[in-house]
Amino acid sequence: MFILHWDTPLVKANNRTVSVILLVSILLSFICVFLFPGHPVDITCKMRQISFGIFFSVALSSVLAKTIMVCIAFKATRPGSSWRKLVEVRVSYYVVVICFFIQVLICVIWLSVSPPYQEFDHHSYPGKIIIQCNEGSDIWFYSMLGYLGLLAAVSLVLAFMVRTLPDSFNEAKYITFSMLVFCSVWISMIPAYLSTRGKNMVAVEIFAILSSSAGILACIFFPKCYILIMKPELNCRNQLAKK
Repeated sequence: MFILHWDTPLVKANNRTVSVILLVSILLSFICVFLFPGHPVDITCKMRQISFGIFFSVALSSVLAKTIMVCIAFKATRPGSSWRKLVEVRVSYYVVVICFFIQVLICVIWLSVSPPYQEFDHHSYPGKIIIQCNEGSDIWFYSMLGYLGLLAAVSLVLAFMVRTLPDSFNEAKYITFSMLVFCSVWISMIPAYLSTRGKNMVAVEIFAILSSSAGILACIFFPKCYILIMKPELNCRNQLAKK
């Protein structure tokens, strides 16, 4: 839908390049869940958590970039504002790249120090051997998750602060809802994840990945697709200016 309406005012007004990066990262997040089911081996144990962490970091850094640009775009409309220079510098691209490379660095250190591996659990269920993935270094595993939580929290706080800006800039209210969904899913997932073993642990993480990805997709992009499909008369510069 965004590619078909690439040059329309609605798509242009919502930082279309970052929006496409966000959509692609959400798509990859959906795809990466296929690494979780099935017989675990060393390579899939490494790939599933690393791919999940990297794809989600791109998605959340894109959301953060969009939130920052909402703030800058509003401030740049004031006469003589120095914020216009930041719009020209393409701050959103720098935010995405920097946040992405921080997560990549965390994952590289994790793989270098103590990577995930296949484990045979003889103790959780008497009389049964559970083949599962051990995350290796718990410190770096939770550092990866904590970094995602930090990106989501910063995006939520910034979006909440600017949610009352005029509607023509107000993508922030959709970002607020999406980050609320994301944080709610993962906060509720943590105790369930820690209290389960084997395939139940995998199912909990798959559910969290799918539901949080779907929440971001629905909250940010469904309102835009509704206008593009059902209300094309609103997709013009005059209507955005009136709002």
